[in-house]
Amino acid sequence: MQPHDPPRPQQSHARSSPAALRNRGVIAEVLARVLPAQGRVLEIASGTGEHAVYLAAAFPGVSWQPTDVDPEALASIAARIESEGPPNLLRPLRLDVMEWPWPVGEAEAIVCINMIHIAPWAACEALMAGAGRVLAPGRPLYLYGAVKLGGEHTAPSNAAFDEGLRARDPAWGVRDEADVRAAAAAHGLCLTELVAMPANNFSLVFRKS
Repeated sequence: MQPHDPPRPQQSHARSSPAALRNRGVIAEVLARVLPAQGRVLEIASGTGEHAVYLAAAFPGVSWQPTDVDPEALASIAARIESEGPPNLLRPLRLDVMEWPWPVGEAEAIVCINMIHIAPWAACEALMAGAGRVLAPGRPLYLYGAVKLGGEHTAPSNAAFDEGLRARDPAWGVRDEADVRAAAAAHGLCLTELVAMPANNFSLVFRKS
């Protein structure tokens, strides 16, 4: 590269998640009937940015706002946006669900994929509290990940996954759908869909009442 050449995208900062590549298509199928046609979609815990790039391209009518609390994740998201982001994908923002006010005060929808089991339970409660403030009546909060039903794991692999999470951090773990639903209801969010997904995961769709 010559001194006057323009800088190239920082690909070294872009991380990848095999799970994101596997599940993004089926997530988009559910979101196709959940998301509004226009407006801002706030994605919480965007991670590598792979979901953000794919889903923003799949729904060009919305403005997709990725966020994360981890500096390395934010760098990965920014690198992916620079190299492959569609025009409706906004620059990432730092957002910690535990810190209010959030940097986004209003959104037509919130998407949160694979977060609540790799965070303390207080983070799930904070997510619901923030969503209750940010969303207008009728607007959706979409969650994706493993959950227990009736206090029981839905597959042996999920039980092993839960055990592994708790070994890494005792505050982490697969949550029970009933507990998540109760936390949401405390902030005016009602569960309207519980959709079984591949690999023993679920989509949970809440709407602000």
